[in-house]
Amino acid sequence: MKNTSQINPLENEAIYIFREVAAQFEKPVLLFSGGKDSITLVRLAQKAFYPASIPFPLLHIDTGHNFPETIAFRDRLVKELGLELIVRNVQDSINQGKAKEESGKYASRNTLQTVTLLDAIEEFKFDACIGGARRDEEKARAKERIFSVRDDFGQWDEKNQRPELFDMLNGMIEHGQNVRVFPISNWTELDVWSYIQKENIEIPSIYFSHTRATFLRDGLIWSADDDVVFREEDEIVEDRVVRFRTVGDMSCTAAVLSEAKTIDSVVEEIRNSTISERGARIDDKRSEAAMEKRKQQGYF
Repeated sequence: MKNTSQINPLENEAIYIFREVAAQFEKPVLLFSGGKDSITLVRLAQKAFYPASIPFPLLHIDTGHNFPETIAFRDRLVKELGLELIVRNVQDSINQGKAKEESGKYASRNTLQTVTLLDAIEEFKFDACIGGARRDEEKARAKERIFSVRDDFGQWDEKNQRPELFDMLNGMIEHGQNVRVFPISNWTELDVWSYIQKENIEIPSIYFSHTRATFLRDGLIWSADDDVVFREEDEIVEDRVVRFRTVGDMSCTAAVLSEAKTIDSVVEEIRNSTISERGARIDDKRSEAAMEKRKQQGYF
């Protein structure tokens, strides 16, 4: 029998958070990337409001550098579930001169999402943005509350956060402020996968073992299946059997060697892993405080 002793309390907490969002805010939105964490949020939101439909839209900040498998899955999921999906594109922010494209070996559009996200929040007047960040992913995320207040510039002040005692969630905000909400903040990577396993949730094929054209850089395995990832002439392309533990942009998300082709085998692999899933995200390695700086500027 599968050990799911930690799953039900976490599910109950997440459902409670979703319901508090619906009760306390006027225009919430669920940030959706097509990754496993945001897919898990959709399932939890379905349960929170069943038999009614999810009472807020999904928002994807599309960098244009996503894995094609993820975008295809995103579109199919929202169609099958009849959900409202809003897409705003980083390329538009670049075209408008609001964001500047990076160049070079480690170029990424990851940080550029902040501009597009803040513009979307202003456009639709969202007062609560729900996302799948978890405290176990990165130390800056470990500092945040479940209801994390942003000022009228979309910025986060890690030194000025509200206490959250006895599960009391305070959604009171001043004009211009908004809140980032993290229903699975207390979950681990293994908790998410165990929930996917228990609920038999479909996820993009990229999370499972497959043969892919790749090359090595800085000890990491990069996809060579596209023209987004910068590659030096001497970086040799080889077919490898890999999967992705986390799904960000192609330009900043590395693969891992893996034979895990099923959810069960992925769960077992994660149980035995000694490396965190964010270890394959080069955008977190730019500086010791890379994530924290991005969050202070308005990143999710």
